[in-house]
Amino acid sequence: MSEEFKVEILNPEKSFLSRDDVTEIVIPAFEGEMGILKDHISIISFLKPGIIKIFFKSTQESYYVEDGIVEFKNNNLSILTSSIFNVKDMDKHKIEKILKKTEEDSNGSEISDQDKYLIDQKIDTLKSLN
Repeated sequence: MSEEFKVEILNPEKSFLSRDDVTEIVIPAFEGEMGILKDHISIISFLKPGIIKIFFKSTQESYYVEDGIVEFKNNNLSILTSSIFNVKDMDKHKIEKILKKTEEDSNGSEISDQDKYLIDQKIDTLKSLN
């Protein structure tokens, strides 16, 4: 019996990734890091800034994501996000540029607690990549 399921990642520009040979995926959900295997219960969740790890039989891919919505139903995982990058394509300069802008945003005097939490998550993730 196959242990694989389908994942599709969409952003406003295009279908970013579509594969039907995923064995596991780990997502940075608001509830915490969440691992999904075939036949997982149906879920809908929001993403926080972090790394999506996608596992195949013999390889793994990692993607940096800033936000989004995840739905898993009938062994199909859909991720809708406005900002996603393949970690292997993110050079040090790109990471530092995003980090600098994020740190500037965190110094704003009128940000809500939720925005501060998300900015802190984004900074922590970017620092771990750098």
